Amino acid sequence: MTPAEMEPRIVRYGDLMPCKTAFIDAHTPGSDQKENFTIIGGGVSESPDQHVHISIPHGFNIGAAGQPPKCRNSLHSHRTAEVFFVLSGRWRFFWGRWGDAGEVILEEGDIINIPTGIFRGFENIGTDYGMIMAILGGDDAGGGVIWAPQVIEDATDHGLVLGENGSLYDNKKGESLPDGVKPMPLLTDEELKEYPEMSPMQVVGMGVRRYWDIVCLAKDAPCKVIGETGIIRDKPGFEVDLITRSSAKDTMHTHDKPSVLMPMRGHWRVTWDGGHTTLAPGDTMSMPESLPHSVVPSMTGEASLYHIVGTDDPAGPTWMG
Repeated sequence: MTPAEMEPRIVRYGDLMPCKTAFIDAHTPGSDQKENFTIIGGGVSESPDQHVHISIPHGFNIGAAGQPPKCRNSLHSHRTAEVFFVLSGRWRFFWGRWGDAGEVILEEGDIINIPTGIFRGFENIGTDYGMIMAILGGDDAGGGVIWAPQVIEDATDHGLVLGENGSLYDNKKGESLPDGVKPMPLLTDEELKEYPEMSPMQVVGMGVRRYWDIVCLAKDAPCKVIGETGIIRDKPGFEVDLITRSSAKDTMHTHDKPSVLMPMRGHWRVTWDGGHTTLAPGDTMSMPESLPHSVVPSMTGEASLYHIVGTDDPAGPTWMG
């Protein structure tokens, strides 16, 4: 594979194309400045304006959320795993029917595997624009987003209507529900009973790992962060490793499924049969299955990289969900 053939599988941080109207809370005060990025796969955007950088199926989706300080993402849920790691900034993740069942503060490099079946949201509590990178289970990312009822009600008050077809309609642009399309129904009280109020001990204890702890575990070999034998034990249809300078090897290797390279710190040289490139923090690269390649730091200094590869496990509820 030549460098030119590989280039469409590389998304540079500076080339990311945001969508500011991706979700139903795009006009709701406090959430109206967020940017959504769909890097690999169709994602869960409800807007036709969302740009998809790499549409090749991987068995999971890669996305990102960029937000200025004090901007939040409203309470929602997914049917498959939703994993975040903090690329930049300081973030508060919260959960529960009203967002008050628990919370955790994550710093750069920290990772969280949020249980399916609970409402969750997140907020940039740092002083600058921040970015979190996301992994969603399944090629269809669980079929979309399930919103807490109050989020849909608030959005309607600010001109956005979500159709039962999963598409958004903006009254401020003169849009309305097409004939035959009804509004997305609110979850009933009976349905809401299926969304538990998980404690901080459950969510943080089982689903959160701190960056510097993972780095220590990745001293001699890549650390299995998420997987059946990972420090976060789960089988969401993909595995996540952290590779550091000391655990990186320059030997060529392959995977039987497409894999994804996402640098967290430092610059990384990726070499494959036919070419090479250098990745920086925030870049995302999709490596084709069965293509021999190696990944090593290209400069001195701190270096870490999250590596994601699909498994044969079906995407579905997390072990915690």
